[in-house]
Amino acid sequence: MDISLECKKLLLDENIDTSSSIDFNVNDEIHTMNFEYIIDTYMLASEESKLVFLAALQKAISANNMGVDKFFEGMGQLLLMTHLSSKIEV
Repeated sequence: MDISLECKKLLLDENIDTSSSIDFNVNDEIHTMNFEYIIDTYMLASEESKLVFLAALQKAISANNMGVDKFFEGMGQLLLMTHLSSKIEV
């Protein structure tokens, strides 16, 4: 099975909507990312990274639904920091 679909199926099995979103406030500018976007973006990485993402998501789900929120908050922060750091001119 495709890892992206497996991640989304895990969420659906737990009645977690993949369109759930998290807001990040960066210098009073709100950046919103939904779970599906975060999954899809991480699925652009290597096979090994995709498997690590899947394993971490499975662990977050086994912790409880709050673990899932914290998981996506952390993954979203990493994406946002990567995106913002690529815009910094040195």
